[in-house]
Formats: sequence, C-alpha cells, structure tokens
Amino acid sequence: MGQRLTLTYVTVLLAGTLTASAAQAACSDDVVTVRGDFGQANFQVEVADEPQERAQGLMFVESMPTLSGMLFVYEAPQRASFWMRNTLIPLDMLFADETGLITRIHPEAIPGDETPIDGGNDVTAVLEINGGLAARLGIAEGDTLQHPSFGEGAADPC
Repeated sequence: MGQRLTLTYVTVLLAGTLTASAAQAACSDDVVTVRGDFGQANFQVEVADEPQERAQGLMFVESMPTLSGMLFVYEAPQRASFWMRNTLIPLDMLFADETGLITRIHPEAIPGDETPIDGGNDVTAVLEINGGLAARLGIAEGDTLQHPSFGEGAADPC
C-alpha cells in the first residue's frame, strides 16, 4: 500500500511539473495567448516595444497569416491612439491595461484611414490581428492577454 501511495504521489508530482513546463513553453516572446469565455487562441506575434517599431507597426504589410499579429508594448500605461496610414490590411485592435485585461476592441480598422482610433487611457499593450477575427473567435472586452511583457501583476501570468 505504501508503494502505491508513493507511486501516486510521484505521478501527481510529474504531472504538475509537466503542466508547469507546458505553460512556460507556451508563454514566449513571440506568442500572445488570448483567453476568455470563448476559450483561448494563440497568436504568433512580432513585438513592437521600441518607438521606431511602434511607429512602423504593420504599415505596408500586404497579408498576414490568420493567427498572427503584432503586439505593441509600452513602458508605462498611457493614452493610446492609432491610425491606419499606409496600412494595407483591415485590423482588429485589442487594447489592454498593465494586467493584460482587454479594455477596448476596435474592430475592422479600415486600411489607409487616417481617422484616429482611440484606445483610451492606461493602455500598456495593443494586439493587432486580422480584421474581423476577434468577432469570429468571440474575443471580447474583459478577456485577457497572456505574454511575458505583462510581468508579475498580470491577470493571466506566465
């Protein structure tokens, strides 16, 4: 009986270790996981965390694979505003606070449109994905982004 208990404990310990390892492996700089009532979706992303990278964004990109995008990361919470100058594909913009909570979604931004798209105050990250994809997947305000850039205070930590 003691042997069976020890074997069960080792199995649970290994399962916990594998689960933790899988979570860490999934949480990498080039992947953003969006979680919500719809389930979850993993997006392969380029990270724009320098001013010149954020300024360039997805300008002149002619197409983007379905589960791809760009994650704009700011050093501190701020008011974020975007436009679509020189952007050739429609985009959904998911604005998130410092915990990774999606606070606003702007669907189907129009290519070439120079009208400012206001993400609101206290934005620390913006995930841009293909236009219409947030609605098709069921992504909504209140869902979370998981990415190493959100750090210890993340709603969905790595």
